Formats: sequence, C-alpha cells, structure tokens
Amino acid sequence: MSSPTIRHISDTARWAAVYRARETERKNALFRDPFARRLAGERGEQIANATPFHEKHSWSWVTRTYLFDSIIREQVAQGADMVVNLAAGLDARPYRMQLPPSLKWVEVDFPEILAYKEELLKAENPACMLERVRADLSDGEIRRSLLRRLASETTKVLVITEGLLIYLRAEEVSALAEDLKRFAAFKRWVLDIASPGLLRMLQKNTHQQFASEVPPLQFAPADGPAFFARYEWNPIEVHSMLKTAAGLKRLTFAMRLLALLPENPNNSGSRPWSGVCLLASQ
Repeated sequence: MSSPTIRHISDTARWAAVYRARETERKNALFRDPFARRLAGERGEQIANATPFHEKHSWSWVTRTYLFDSIIREQVAQGADMVVNLAAGLDARPYRMQLPPSLKWVEVDFPEILAYKEELLKAENPACMLERVRADLSDGEIRRSLLRRLASETTKVLVITEGLLIYLRAEEVSALAEDLKRFAAFKRWVLDIASPGLLRMLQKNTHQQFASEVPPLQFAPADGPAFFARYEWNPIEVHSMLKTAAGLKRLTFAMRLLALLPENPNNSGSRPWSGVCLLASQ
C-alpha cells in the first residue's frame, strides 16, 4: 500500500500554499503571493497533484484567501491594531499585504512549521511588526496564557483561524470561542466554516489521503455561523464561498448554475455549503 499523502497536519499548509502560488501566476490574479511557490515546495505540488477532488475545486482555496484578505484589509483600516493568526501555517500576509508599520501581527503554530517558514523568509522584511509564537493551541492552559498576554498589549485585536476549525471537535471550537471571549481586546474573529453536507463530501474524497496522526475533518455545525452566537460571538458578515467565486468568475458553467440557488448558511441541511464569516464580540 502507498503511504498517505497528508502525513502531518503541517502538510496541509504546503497544500494550501500551492493554490496561492497558482493564483499568483495567473494574469488576472485575485491576489499576489510571491512567496507561496517557495513555501509550498515540491511537497506541496505532490500533495495537490494527488488530490484530484480538491484540484477540481481549487476555486474554493483561492476564494477563501481572497475573502480573508478583503476582511483583514477592511478591519485594519477600521482600526485593528493587532492581528493574531492561530495555526498560521505558511501564510505570508505580513510580507505580501500592504499593512501599516504600526500594526502588530502574531503568528501561532507548531515549532516545526514556523521554523520552516522562518528559514525560507529570513531574507525578507515584513510590512509590519511580526511576532512568531511556537505553541500547541490544543493545550488549554498554554492557549489561555498566550491570549491573556496578547490581550494585555493592545485593545482591538482581529483573530484569524483560516483552515483550522474543520480539524477540531465541536467542544474544542467551543473552548476556543469561550477563551477568546474572556478578553475584551479580542473584538473581531474571521473564520471559515463548512456545512455537514460539505463535510461528508470532503471526508469521502479526502479521508484516505490522511495518515492516522492527522486530525480528521470533523467540525461542521448544523446551525452554521449561528453556532458562535451561543458563545457571544455575533456573525456580522457571512460570505458564501460559492457565490463569491461565481462573482469572481472562478466557476465552471455547471457550478455557476448551482450558485444561483438560494442559500441558508444557518440551515444548510445535507446541501454542501461553505463560507467565510466575520464575528464580533458581543
């Protein structure tokens, strides 16, 4: 038997970087990430080429990046003075986006993936203040200690969890939501979310690619973005990935037809749905 394509959770960061690199190389690119190809490396290409389902739906990876970029840009313009990227992976936004030098950007992830990124980007200069924190976010005490320290340094934080929550159990997402709510400085939270119907589709087409050490895809609340309201995080923006991709002209004709159908993010049932949401602390 061949070995699994995704051997460690850090492989998913290389996987995501491939799609940013490919978008960057398009003439009509929605964003530019000149570091993505370097960060993805050959391993990233191997993973992407071995996952035909995701290759077919590469528009979703690109749309997610586009939406996160747009929300981050808007929130920084509205006064966010710190961005905390939990499970930052190989994200290079502090280097590739136009950001005020006074902004503090904090990347949190496992030591190995941050060391890999640090080495590849050591000759580059970030646009803003950048701090990297090596930490296992699954450890509640470590997570809360870090959040407490960051909250003491500022007053208006934007939290990013891009591509993270789907790997967590519902109780783990709840704990994270509660921990963020503890500190008044955490004002906004941008995340991506999938419906139960999409989760089943992803599990069917991805599960066999994951090694046993890699967390399975599992978080997809039946009530969608409304899940977070019970923890006093109010969804103030909900962007459908499919409808956004249609507007950006990144879909096939058949997918564009699907995008015309009405959506209910808080009650998708068995229908595949995904979105990027901006939450506000109540």
